[in-house]
Amino acid sequence: RLVLNCVGPYRFFGEPVVEACVENGASCIDISGEPQFLEGMFLKYNEKAAEKGVYVVGSCGFDSIPADMGVLYTRDKLKGTLTAVESFLSVKSGPEGLGVHDGTWKSAVYGLADEDNLKKLRKQIGYAPVPVIGAKLKRRGFMFYSPEFKEYCITFMGSDGSVVKRTQRYLHTELQQTPVQYGAYVTVGGLGSVIKLMFLGMLFLLLVKFNFGRKLLTKYPKFFSAGCFTKEGPTQKQMDGTSFTMTFFGEGYSEGQDPQKGKPNVKICTEVKGPEPGYIATPIAMVQAGLSLLEDASSLPKRGGVYSPGAAFSKTKLIDRLNKRGVEFSVISKPEV
Repeated sequence: RLVLNCVGPYRFFGEPVVEACVENGASCIDISGEPQFLEGMFLKYNEKAAEKGVYVVGSCGFDSIPADMGVLYTRDKLKGTLTAVESFLSVKSGPEGLGVHDGTWKSAVYGLADEDNLKKLRKQIGYAPVPVIGAKLKRRGFMFYSPEFKEYCITFMGSDGSVVKRTQRYLHTELQQTPVQYGAYVTVGGLGSVIKLMFLGMLFLLLVKFNFGRKLLTKYPKFFSAGCFTKEGPTQKQMDGTSFTMTFFGEGYSEGQDPQKGKPNVKICTEVKGPEPGYIATPIAMVQAGLSLLEDASSLPKRGGVYSPGAAFSKTKLIDRLNKRGVEFSVISKPEV
């Protein structure tokens, strides 16, 4: 009935699993953080999955359940209409430092190298534009200092932004809900971290453009990521010492206030926190998403298809399930402006 698809990098190995599931009438969940794969599967299999009555739900790991469900949680906790959210991801590691398997690194290398094809794919899908309701969310610079965190932050380069946008488009077009604007950022620390990150980032962006550069990046992930990404993945000690917090700052309009008039007049701050993101939080998220798909069937979208997590699970008990398993959603504050 349900296949948990863990074959990444998904651009190379993901589609045969999706195709087999749809052909044989099984639902399918993956943990991909690759927009090109996720949206490509929507283009190719959405109608077939709907005909078969099966659900193909992508990005059900750390990419992008905390972000996607976190935005919906923030919306549900605000008294009024939520119109914009910014999320800030902080990953804390213990004395052993961070460790990530090079499969994630490869996904990033090939994803950035193939950015032009993602634009073509989106044109092919012909997405309806998502209307801006309420005050327009100001885009921040690529790097900036956050007084809230007392750290420098950069734009989050993962798939969260594209996944949340797909969910908001679905909820607006199919369920007539007010779409929420979204910006995703990650805290990176002090000035020393910023300089190191800028150097590594520029080197990465330069090498990723060339075939020879991509070979170097994928052959020596440890060297080019300053020890973060390795072919062995994290040690148990590294996993035990690592955790994440995603903080959401939302703004909107109080009940009875027209979001198309005036400035936002209510704010809310929520948080999703959990254990090490890649190897502890991701399987928790994936398995609980699978249970929601099997056990909360009456709360899923009426027809099958290819969905983002928020589109598939917005009415299910997924957040309750995650809260019981150590990926915790909570309200930090609800100040009235």
